[in-house]
Amino acid sequence: MVWTDERIEQLKELWAEGLTTGEIGKRLGVSKNAVVGKAHRLGLKGRPSPIKRTKAPRQTPAAPKEKEQKIRSVVDLSAHTCRWPIGDPREPGFHFCGAPTIANKPYCAEHAAIAYVGASSPKSSTPRDEDAA
Repeated sequence: MVWTDERIEQLKELWAEGLTTGEIGKRLGVSKNAVVGKAHRLGLKGRPSPIKRTKAPRQTPAAPKEKEQKIRSVVDLSAHTCRWPIGDPREPGFHFCGAPTIANKPYCAEHAAIAYVGASSPKSSTPRDEDAA
């Protein structure tokens, strides 16, 4: 993959808009890792990870009611409880989600949507090597 001036500018614009590296990769027709590597080499400002949360997680109306006890450690989890970490492990309030998981995944539906980026085709058409010849 060749990083043309146009593609670099598009990367910078999408990065500034706050799109995820996975979404930028889809739009540019490259992998998420290619986006991360190029952003690093360009010295683009880093962004907070969606996994590292500094604020308390937001409660959604569809979320199940707070359990009488939060799942505090990984040994409290079962194969059917969400293993999404909430908070900073160095902080007292750290715990795991603990909601029921979706089939064959370690996360509930809400956290699986964050964790897994779909592998759909890029939204913008990009020239291919065979088209350039």
